[in-house]
Amino acid sequence: MFAVMGVTGQVGRAVAATLIDNGHEVRVIVRSEPKAQPWAARGAGFAVAAVEDPQAMALALSGVEGVFVMLPPIFDPSPGFPEARAVIAALRAALIKAAPPKVVVLSTIGAAAPQPNLLNQLGLMETAFADLPMPVAFLRAAWFMENAAGDVAAARETGVITSYLQPLNKAFPMVATDDVGRAAAELLLEDWRGHRVVEVEGPARVSPNDLAEAFGKALDRAISAKIAPRDGWEATFRAQGMTNPTPRAQMVDGFNQGWIEFSDGGAKARRGRISINQAISALVVNAPALGHTPEA
Repeated sequence: MFAVMGVTGQVGRAVAATLIDNGHEVRVIVRSEPKAQPWAARGAGFAVAAVEDPQAMALALSGVEGVFVMLPPIFDPSPGFPEARAVIAALRAALIKAAPPKVVVLSTIGAAAPQPNLLNQLGLMETAFADLPMPVAFLRAAWFMENAAGDVAAARETGVITSYLQPLNKAFPMVATDDVGRAAAELLLEDWRGHRVVEVEGPARVSPNDLAEAFGKALDRAISAKIAPRDGWEATFRAQGMTNPTPRAQMVDGFNQGWIEFSDGGAKARRGRISINQAISALVVNAPALGHTPEA
């Protein structure tokens, strides 16, 4: 049996579904019992635990072959990331107490970047887990293709999407969340010693122009991309409800300037199979049920 966090989100859901589809027993970890019902219908066990509760999490992570854990997304953090630090400390304590045979940790491209930015939270988690005594795999995922969910309405209504990633012809490492989940499930079935870093991105890198073209194919109309001027980001992010937009802006700067990147430019990254055309088509089809997914 494998224990899986985050099953109400996109990556955790894909991890659990992949394992179940391949005949493996799964224990999903949820905050309330109703959230487990769809998984119980598929034959999964469940544990009710909040990630902030190390005692409950330790029980949820115990007695299994391996675990998938992640930092719940914190897209508008307080300065210094106190929210992330508290969750990381609690999860670390739970892992030490539970002592699972192996751990797969969802991390991100840019986790090792020293420059201040939103993804430093995942770097803090990798550092905190660096001395865990069991085998650990940090799965560093590229920018999620599903971040484009927030562009569906504009593409459909105006034929123009606004891009913070720029220039428009620059290809960025992206990956579909289902591919990330499959990679995590595959890692749980592998055996290794010590700690390792595994990178994952899609079958091809994607520029904002490619993204617009994918929307055009999905919507059967001409779609173009336009640049969001850098000097307007903070006001836009605050208008969206953020109180501390600086880390998000710094993260996008990192992608644009190239200091958020895989160690060897992705040469050794595992490759997903979902193309940007397939990912955008799915977003367009499911748009009424989807909200905006903030950046990876």
